[in-house]
Amino acid sequence: MKRTKLILLCLLPLSAVAEDGRVLVELPPMMREHMLHNMRDHLETLRSIVTRLGQADYEGAAELAEGGLGMSAMQMHGAAHMAPFMPEGMRQAGIAMHRAASRFAQAARDAEVRGDPATALRALADVMAQCTACHAGYRLQ
Repeated sequence: MKRTKLILLCLLPLSAVAEDGRVLVELPPMMREHMLHNMRDHLETLRSIVTRLGQADYEGAAELAEGGLGMSAMQMHGAAHMAPFMPEGMRQAGIAMHRAASRFAQAARDAEVRGDPATALRALADVMAQCTACHAGYRLQ
């Protein structure tokens, strides 16, 4: 019985991979590393934004969002040379994330003026929803 359980536990990761219904995106190794670096950078930017919001530094959060995630950050992350390697849905999710980040930057600035962080938090949730949707639909090889 113990041996059977051990075999099943060893096979579990294989069955999880086999059942992964996400679209496999195959990239040249250098592009894959670049994309993974960008995604880690996005996560760090999101963490920094949440920290700023927790300090009621809405302008700081807005600057981080626009500079690191917004439409103006697309060139910095090499979006133009990455786009041809992405499936259309993945590319659209990326653009939607950048647009949502720019909208968040404005919402954060508005929150500072109005003293109402709820709007900024909802806008940040929209940014993260784009990340979640992309990761739910695609995986890198």
